[in-house]
Amino acid sequence: MNITIVGLGLIGGSLAKAISSRTQHTVFGIDRDPKVLDLALSDGAIRHDIGLKALGQSDLIVLALYPGQCIDFVKQNASRIGKGTVVTDVCGVKKSVCEAIAPVAKEAGFLFVGGHPMAGREQYGFEAAKEDLFDGASYVLTPSAGGVDDKAVDVIRTLALSIGCGRVVLTTPEDHDRRIAYTSQLPHVLAAAYVNSPTCPMHVGYSAGSYLDVSRVARINENLWPELFIQNRDALTTEIDYLIENLTQMRQAVASQDVDALTDALRHSRMRKETYG
Repeated sequence: MNITIVGLGLIGGSLAKAISSRTQHTVFGIDRDPKVLDLALSDGAIRHDIGLKALGQSDLIVLALYPGQCIDFVKQNASRIGKGTVVTDVCGVKKSVCEAIAPVAKEAGFLFVGGHPMAGREQYGFEAAKEDLFDGASYVLTPSAGGVDDKAVDVIRTLALSIGCGRVVLTTPEDHDRRIAYTSQLPHVLAAAYVNSPTCPMHVGYSAGSYLDVSRVARINENLWPELFIQNRDALTTEIDYLIENLTQMRQAVASQDVDALTDALRHSRMRKETYG
């Protein structure tokens, strides 16, 4: 296939590297930064840089942009996308993106399938991209309501497995967003709040694995994550409320020296982790 990746940041760049090195597909790249395109060309992540002309020559287009940028790009360039072309995105929220792009796809004649590879790093940008970023990862696909050609789903499924993903999961955009609020967005909220403690600057010499595990994703892309949080605000605020409730109960048990309550709470959390992983 001819595959165009729009946006060569961490995810888009890693996809380009993995596809170019592990498959026989030809990868085109589109990015607003000429330096990134030059770097991607020089290290073989993309084969060609022909700008927006690539859209009309592609069998598959991957939108590796922020959610709002994905929507804007599709609306502005729908006429350049060939009929029958498969288009997908990699955004961390799905409902708002799928609802905006699906009707454009239907009118323009291309096939859109929402997607989200469950992989990432605390760094971002093309310089942080890795060929093996997706090894063993889940790749979530969210075909829009009303149905999408099964062949379009199979194109992305086959590609995901060919670059090292461990499995492909199909679900609805709504279900994806509800689950991702807990598994991805809440940990970033927690890490950001955690390192904002006034004690953080004094951790050196007193921190080990626990500190590193909790604080790692506080190295956050502050330009991307606010958009993800707000687009998924209903599910995320629900999870934050659960967290606040649990923290409040834990604080009360510590402050009142309630050993039994603390023991019960910690036993419950241990058993849930052992049960659900």
